[in-house]
Amino acid sequence: MDTVGLGFCFEDLPLGRQFKTVGRTVTEADIVGFIDKIGMTEVLFTNLDFLRNVAGFEGRLAPGSMVFCFAEGLLAQATMQGTGLAFLGMQLDIKGPTFAGDTIHVECEVIEARRSESRPGRGLVRTRNRVVKADGTVVMEYTPLRMLKARSEVRT
Repeated sequence: MDTVGLGFCFEDLPLGRQFKTVGRTVTEADIVGFIDKIGMTEVLFTNLDFLRNVAGFEGRLAPGSMVFCFAEGLLAQATMQGTGLAFLGMQLDIKGPTFAGDTIHVECEVIEARRSESRPGRGLVRTRNRVVKADGTVVMEYTPLRMLKARSEVRT
């Protein structure tokens, strides 16, 4: 019997492939829970008067680290179950703010795909991941390099 929900193997991600995740709405409870759990008690995230009157933002601001974690969660659910083997590094740029009430999704494009030279049966894939709000605003872009399981140990 086939198992549904498994992630992409190396062979499923050729150079240029594009896909996107489902969306997820960031809630105030998400933000408060995240900052409490990791101890990020900076006034930018805990004091709405400071946020409005000093920083100039309306609404509860989400930490960029939380937006990244949510993006990775959306991707892990849909693309890496049972096939993702290692996260090897990335560059990350925050392009704009994310607030409670914003719905985000991740748009991905494969920008590098090659077999691992040192680990048979594995491939290295780098994607350009854009975290996008429902209105089309890009709030984050990052380029993770991941090691993925391949279906075969030889080039196909």
